[in-house]
Amino acid sequence: MRLNRYLASAGVGARRQCDELIAAGRVTINGKVCTNFATQPAEGDHVKVGGKSVRAEQCLYLLLHKPRGYVSSRQDPHARDTIFDLLPAKFPRLFNVGRLDAQSEGLLILTNDGEFAQRLTHPRYKVEKEYDVTLDKPWDPALALKLQRGINLDGERARIDLIHPFGPRRLRLVLRQGLNRQIRRMFFAVGYEVENLVRIRVGTLRLGDLPRGHWRALTRAELLSLRRDRPALNSVRLAPQNLQRRRVPGTTTRQKSYQNRQGPDRKKSGH
Repeated sequence: MRLNRYLASAGVGARRQCDELIAAGRVTINGKVCTNFATQPAEGDHVKVGGKSVRAEQCLYLLLHKPRGYVSSRQDPHARDTIFDLLPAKFPRLFNVGRLDAQSEGLLILTNDGEFAQRLTHPRYKVEKEYDVTLDKPWDPALALKLQRGINLDGERARIDLIHPFGPRRLRLVLRQGLNRQIRRMFFAVGYEVENLVRIRVGTLRLGDLPRGHWRALTRAELLSLRRDRPALNSVRLAPQNLQRRRVPGTTTRQKSYQNRQGPDRKKSGH
């Protein structure tokens, strides 16, 4: 973690303010002034700003199997369950990397590392997302080319990169976009309703057999693989590896009926 990012994570200030403090010689590492922005403090280094010790917040990287019926936000005006209800209250404040609408389920990454999240979600990096989709009626393969060429959604060209049928009503999809309810809206445009939608992969990270409503820490190998998949991802600091997959005691995985597309979840981004 570069020094300016380390200071920002420690609550010293915004990245630009931290740059100014470094340039002014007000930052020391192990008693020595450091003016090199690229310096990466090691574990155990003593970092001070103006003589006061600071410490970056430890970064957490979690994989959550979001159940159907939970919203991808911290609070919901309609008092629905949120994905953060599935996490221990002792965790630092985390945010989700991308979204899934309330009626979708599957892989969500949660972290407090903003730069990491930005590299996975910004459109210019074109990170792949893979989905298992069940439709309301048998799929017509002749429509695949139309979805791959693209459909206009609110002035944007929405495309599905790969469509692979593996049953009369089931498809495996790969997207690099992340428009608001993109999959459901695209299939509705060609005469289909999506009955079930599960995200099973983001980049090189797969959902695997993690049960609904459970979470686990990403492994070092998974983080390094994500970094290789997107070379711009810099080295990351891991949370303790003794975090085990779990769900908060007392939580349930509720299956809710599909809401009308004009309902309260309409404006939320996700697939």
